[in-house]
Amino acid sequence: MAAAAKHAGLQHVIWSTLEDTRKFVPLTDNRMPTLMGRYKVPHFDSKGESDHLFTDAGVPVTFLVTSFYWENFIHFGMGPKKGPDGALGITFPLGDKRLSSIASNDIGKCAQGVFKKGRELVGKTVGIAGEHLTGAQMAAAFTKALGRQVRYNDVSPEAYRGFGFPGAEDLGNMFQFDRDFEAACVAARSVEAARALNPSLQTFDQWLAANKTRIPLE
Repeated sequence: MAAAAKHAGLQHVIWSTLEDTRKFVPLTDNRMPTLMGRYKVPHFDSKGESDHLFTDAGVPVTFLVTSFYWENFIHFGMGPKKGPDGALGITFPLGDKRLSSIASNDIGKCAQGVFKKGRELVGKTVGIAGEHLTGAQMAAAFTKALGRQVRYNDVSPEAYRGFGFPGAEDLGNMFQFDRDFEAACVAARSVEAARALNPSLQTFDQWLAANKTRIPLE
């Protein structure tokens, strides 16, 4: 993509990126397992390690650091599920730490906002979020929106990695990274910067009000 952008002579490129978590947790660090032989969080690290390709090629680029999509509650099976007692719950290995999150269409609107600024943000890194929420806060928002009690189930990263669904290990490592390095992850993603680029930025409550009927409840 960087080579194609250079070849095409593009005036401004946005590269949607994430942290290379190996800068925080080296491959030799056994706090979380190494995956695919070379990554800690593959879908983070593979983006982060590619950032330099754009600058090396001399492409006029803005690096847009994104956040957890609320649409994962609709399309990726992360929404409230019934437990053995029939109660609804959301399950994450986050402890009491905050997770930066956002509506996916707000990412697109933020990207549009970057382009609207002309060349002002070329060479800059911009991190965006809709809100920074704990698992308990997300569960409370679900409870309010659905009119049914939703609890937050905190599990260990090891347990989450063992759930067995496709990508469980990658996501277990991701949530562990978000938990263990909460301060750095939150600091890298600004609600204020996102709202400056996209004045219609949604809160989680607003997104839930518009999308609650799309969330499968099991």
